[in-house]
Amino acid sequence: MRLTVIGTGYLGAVHAACMAEIGHDVLGIDVDARRIKALAEGRAPFFEPGLDEVLARNVASGRLRFTTCLREAAGFSELHFVCVGTPQHGDSPAADLSHVDAVIDGLALHLRQDALVVGKSTVPVGTAERLTARLAAHVPTGIKAEVAWNPEFLRQGLAVHDTLRPDRLVAGVTTARADAVLRAVYAPMLTAGVPYISTDPATAELVKMAANSFLATKISFINAMAEVCDTVGADVVTLADAIGHDPRIGRRFLSAGLGFGGGCLPKDLRAFAARAQELGVDHAVSFLRQVDEINLHQRWRTVTAARDLVGGDLVGHRIAVLGATFKPDSDDVRDSPSLTVAAELHRQGAEVRVHDPQGIENARTALPGPHYEDEVSEACRDADAVLHLTEWSEYRSLDPDALAALVHTPALLDARNSLDTGRWVSAGWNVRALGRPATAPYPDFRKPSVTTPRTWQP
Repeated sequence: MRLTVIGTGYLGAVHAACMAEIGHDVLGIDVDARRIKALAEGRAPFFEPGLDEVLARNVASGRLRFTTCLREAAGFSELHFVCVGTPQHGDSPAADLSHVDAVIDGLALHLRQDALVVGKSTVPVGTAERLTARLAAHVPTGIKAEVAWNPEFLRQGLAVHDTLRPDRLVAGVTTARADAVLRAVYAPMLTAGVPYISTDPATAELVKMAANSFLATKISFINAMAEVCDTVGADVVTLADAIGHDPRIGRRFLSAGLGFGGGCLPKDLRAFAARAQELGVDHAVSFLRQVDEINLHQRWRTVTAARDLVGGDLVGHRIAVLGATFKPDSDDVRDSPSLTVAAELHRQGAEVRVHDPQGIENARTALPGPHYEDEVSEACRDADAVLHLTEWSEYRSLDPDALAALVHTPALLDARNSLDTGRWVSAGWNVRALGRPATAPYPDFRKPSVTTPRTWQP
C-alpha cells in the first residue's frame, strides 16, 4: 500500500520506518527541513534503539522517502497518518491542537482524490468528530475525505518493537471502508495474532488517554506509599513485591522513586482532566490532579533527601547526578524529573555535575546551569553525594568500590530504587532511597573532614 506519515517526530519517524519495514510504500512529511534531511539519509534525528537500522534499510530499498511538501503528500496516496505533536498549552493544562489543525487544513486544500485521514496523535476525546467537520469544510468540491483514529501505544526506547509487535491495535472508524483499509495496513500484525479492536473514534481517543492515566495513577500510588514507608520505617520495594503478586494488581509500574516525566504521561494526564472539565464531568476524574501532584512532589522529596544526605545545606557541596533523560534508552529530556532535581540543586547552591549516556546535548540546551560530563567518573570525582536519577543499565553495572575511591564522600541516593544497594553498602557507601530504610556501613558514615563544605562559586 502507498501511505503518508505527516509529522516525523518520535511517533511519526518510527511509524513511517516500520510501515516501510512491513512492505508499504511510505512518504514522510515534516516542516522541519533539517529533520527531513537526516531521515532521508537514513539517520534518526533523535536516539531510539534500532531505528537507524530500520530507517537505513528502507531508505536504501526505496520504500521510504521524505519530503517537506504537503502538496506532494496529498498526491502520493489516499491514506494519510497524522503524527504531529499535541503539547500542553503554554497558559493552560489543555492540549494544543494547532499542529493537528494545520495538517488538516493544509492537506485538505491539496486533495485531488478521496482520502482517509488517520490520526495517531494523542488528542482529547471529540477531536476526530471536530476534524471531520473541519476537513469537509476545506476539501475541494466533489472530494470525499473521512477521519479515523488509530492511537499509538509506543514506549520510548522500545518504539520500534512496539510498532512491529504491538500488544493491541485500536481503530476508531465510522465506515466499513475505513476499517478495511486499516486492517489491510496492519495485515502482518493481524496474521501474527495481534488483537484488533474496531470501535468508534471517541472510544479510540479515550483508550489512549485512559491507558496513560491508569499507568500514571499506578506510579503515583506506589510513590504515595513510599512516603508513608519513609515515615514508619517500612520498605516500599518489599511492599510493591508483595502486592504485585496479586494478579488483580500486578508488579509492573509499581516501582517507587522519582516519578514519571517525558512528553506524554504528564501532559496527557493534564489534558484529560482539562477536557473532562470542558465536558462537565471533571468530578469523575478529579483524582488525576492528585496523581499529578504526587508525581511532582517526588521531585521535591528527592531534593530534600539529597540535602539531608550532605548535612542539611547544599551550598558549596558537589553533587553528581546520574541521568538527565526522563527514562533510559532515550535522549528525551522533556519534563525530565532528573533535570528538575538538577535545576533545584543548582538553585540552592550546589555544584551539580550531570552525566547521561545519550541526553547530554539536549540537557545542556534545556538546562544550561549545571556542569555536564561525558564520563561517569568525572561527574562523580570529589562529589559529596551521588544521585541516581535515571535507571540506565550502565549505572546498575557501576563498580561502587572504584567510585568510592573517586568521590569526596561515599553517599548515594538511589531515587529509582533499581541499584543493588547491598553492593554499595559493602563498598562503604551510605545509601538512601525513597521509601526504604537508610543503610550505612557504620553508624557515622561522614568523616570529620567532610563536615565543612568546600567553597564553590557558581
